[in-house]
Amino acid sequence: MLQFLTSLSLNNNREWFEKHKGEYLEVKLQMEQLIQSLLNEIADFDPSIADQNPKKCLFRIYRDVRFSKNKQPYKTNFGGFIVPGGKKSGKAGYYLHIEPGKSFLAGGVYLPEAKILKAIRQEIQYHTQEFSDLINTPTFKQLFKEIYGEKLKRPPRDFPADFPQVELLKYKSYALVHYISDEQITSHDLVPYATNIFKEMKPFHDFLNRSFIQD
Repeated sequence: MLQFLTSLSLNNNREWFEKHKGEYLEVKLQMEQLIQSLLNEIADFDPSIADQNPKKCLFRIYRDVRFSKNKQPYKTNFGGFIVPGGKKSGKAGYYLHIEPGKSFLAGGVYLPEAKILKAIRQEIQYHTQEFSDLINTPTFKQLFKEIYGEKLKRPPRDFPADFPQVELLKYKSYALVHYISDEQITSHDLVPYATNIFKEMKPFHDFLNRSFIQD
């Protein structure tokens, strides 16, 4: 899988890709099987994702270049997102990113739409101590260090500027990231290792997803 992605990064054009379409389909199948294995393991501690189809968890390798200065037609990574309700649900879920030298496991929500972001911030405002406790455990600090992503410079609109823990409300994303090496990606222990990391994300996900706005 890593070898294919390395070759693609050096030959990111349609002619090369078409010549190696068979190889791509093979590694895509490997990725689907990997996601299925993770689904099986994650479902043991998070039944909400048990009905997800591994094929629908994957992101397409084809890039939308219509409005991008980068006209390379293909992504140079494989990504799979395991989340209750599917990739478009907006809920917090488990993400696997495979890219030579840049692989990682991630969780939470990344740049959610405005109404979801506001609902999460409200949940944090109402249950500040609970959220603070979640992100300050020794295990959380060791695995994720802190919430990943950019923050607002000023308090978000509709929230009081004098809120004691206003910094917790400034995040544009409520995501977690744990980086993994190429050696870990190719290891037979990848699934159990990733499963353990994802399991540690579960309380964070539960907090975020209970704030989700129900239509």
